[in-house]
Amino acid sequence: MERAKVALVRGPSRRGNIVAALESIADQVKLDAVRYVLVKPNFVSVNRQLAATHVDAVRAVLDFVRARYDGPIVVAEGAAMSPTWEGFRNYGYEPLVEEYGVELVDLNADDALPVQVYNRRLRPLTVYLARTVVEADYRISVGPPKTHDTVIVTLSIKNMVMGALVNPQATRRSGGTPRLVQRLAGLAPRWMWRSNLAEWGKGTFLGRSGRSSKMAMHQGFPVINLNLALVAPRVWPHLAVID
Repeated sequence: MERAKVALVRGPSRRGNIVAALESIADQVKLDAVRYVLVKPNFVSVNRQLAATHVDAVRAVLDFVRARYDGPIVVAEGAAMSPTWEGFRNYGYEPLVEEYGVELVDLNADDALPVQVYNRRLRPLTVYLARTVVEADYRISVGPPKTHDTVIVTLSIKNMVMGALVNPQATRRSGGTPRLVQRLAGLAPRWMWRSNLAEWGKGTFLGRSGRSSKMAMHQGFPVINLNLALVAPRVWPHLAVID
């Protein structure tokens, strides 16, 4: 298997940095036989820009891809707890439709495909992945590097896995997390939300049947890492941009 290349660019322009990095590894990007390209930003929050993918990072990726590919491109995300379309609006993604001829897709409203992971007792647990991500034959992850309470860091693999897991309740105006839980999250000390007890609560109550597959992945510190490794091959990124 051909060894992957990594490009690191530093400069004053986000868009320019990303284009320069992609141009330096362009020989590894093969789009000739691709049915559609999926570009996956990260909206863990739909109203905190520092926690989400900047639209200019996506523009840089689309500049690069459109110079080589004139087929369908889907910009798709499933926000963690709030309606994804709020993120598309708040972060200025809607103009991309006219600028690049792309489609914006809320993965939380997508057709869902089952995949088996494990609960905290290592018993089988079924969660659901968005079909649009699974069936894409070229997936591009675009997002900022972020610390994480249970897996240390969020980069490209976790962006693909957790964003592809559906949360049907997040399509509602009120989002996928009950308001009481949101209030408690704001009142509780930070150490509590980093505890194994908090992980148990996320997976047991917020991730139960009919709720969020994203939350269902939270089955304690060891098992969430196991579950990420199990799901990752289904949605592995072909190209990763960390900005």
